Amino acid sequence: MAKTEVLSSDPTLRARVRAAELKKELQRLVKTTVDDEDCSVQTINQAKHALCALRELKFNTRSSATTMTSSLKLHEPLPCPQKFICPLSKKLMRDPVVLSSGQTYERPFIEKWLKAGNRTCPQTQQVLSHTVLTPNHLVSEMISQWCKSQGIELPDPVQNRIQEGVTEAERHHFFSLLDKLSAAALPQQKEAVKELRLLTKNMPSFRSLFGESVDTIPQLLTPLSGTKSRSGVLHTDLQEDVITTLLNLSIHDSNKKLVAETPKVIPLLMEALRFGTIETKSNAAAAIFTLSALDSNKTLIGKSCALKPLIDLLDEGHPLAMKDVASAIFNLCIIHENKARAVRDGAVSVILKKIMDGVLVNELLAILAMLSTHQRAVEEMGELGAVPCLIRIVRESTCERNKENCIAILHTVCLNDRTKLKALREEENIHGTISKLALDGTSRAKRKASGILDRLRKGVNITHTA
Repeated sequence: MAKTEVLSSDPTLRARVRAAELKKELQRLVKTTVDDEDCSVQTINQAKHALCALRELKFNTRSSATTMTSSLKLHEPLPCPQKFICPLSKKLMRDPVVLSSGQTYERPFIEKWLKAGNRTCPQTQQVLSHTVLTPNHLVSEMISQWCKSQGIELPDPVQNRIQEGVTEAERHHFFSLLDKLSAAALPQQKEAVKELRLLTKNMPSFRSLFGESVDTIPQLLTPLSGTKSRSGVLHTDLQEDVITTLLNLSIHDSNKKLVAETPKVIPLLMEALRFGTIETKSNAAAAIFTLSALDSNKTLIGKSCALKPLIDLLDEGHPLAMKDVASAIFNLCIIHENKARAVRDGAVSVILKKIMDGVLVNELLAILAMLSTHQRAVEEMGELGAVPCLIRIVRESTCERNKENCIAILHTVCLNDRTKLKALREEENIHGTISKLALDGTSRAKRKASGILDRLRKGVNITHTA
């Protein structure tokens, strides 16, 4: 009982116990991920969450250690005024800033909220007109006076702030380029977009500037939609610069949600996949791949029918675009509803044709294995002659991952259609391919190969019995 009371009253001890628990859980999850070739996405996500929780705990422990004296004094008879407490951290603010909603928060905590892709005020749920944070000098001065009266010394807030590295001159230049996109003639618009493309490529600070307001990305798109509607002519150089700038922006994690949810972005990326130069098509596919890192974006992009132009571009087979296209399709098909869309849009036949031609085999086999959890995809594979092709890869390939993906697909196809077992039986009788994989493959490949061997034996037994 005494131990429990000490533990509950000592925050440092509680933090150490919690850290030990998280480390133990993280060790277990990482070991599972490394050892098991067939580990689930859920296990990886759990490991990520455990790591983030440990990082947050360590950060909070260090912060509380530097302000131990202050924390103790806050518990004295005179309580801290509620208006000095950040609604997110529930702690005394060191660097109070005002959001566009008029609410005041501690800078690092509201920055974290915004960088997670949120565009509403945590307290009022009001949609933010912009994400510029304004120092609240009045509240800061009031907190300073109150702390002095209580004998509390707060650390300098600058020490706890992550600098984005944007100077006032850079900020001014950025907004002057955006103004040109809306007001200038076409040659000046092209010049401004080209400069933004280079700046967002070379300077992460300029990528973050686009996330400060919901109006910046629509401004970037203005010349592309405006010139086409006025003249009916697509300026491919302008399109390439705008699409590549969108790609650069999407690399910045805090921008992914904002970019994808800007109404014209996905339609313009789809148009670029269909009608752009090959460079533009490749960058549009890369942008979709990058944006689809967020599950909410996977759903949004899938619903926008972006899989069809990606599959068509894969079918075209231009070497410059193939890897970006395959990566985008793979990412989107992680969620089940997009698998159905990909199958409906002809992905299976296009992917099989490329694999049979020896094109991008590693990447496309991974997509095909993912699609094999969809019933119609499995039926198509059987109808389109996938079995002999996959058997040959298992027999001839030196890549363990390719063998694993092939045998997993074959296992599913044969479960769906027992007539396909004949080809596998012939392969096993002549080359012993399935038995070799059951002995020497990855852990997942061994399981799938053993499953096929069991079915082959049962088939023989049934024949003899009959």
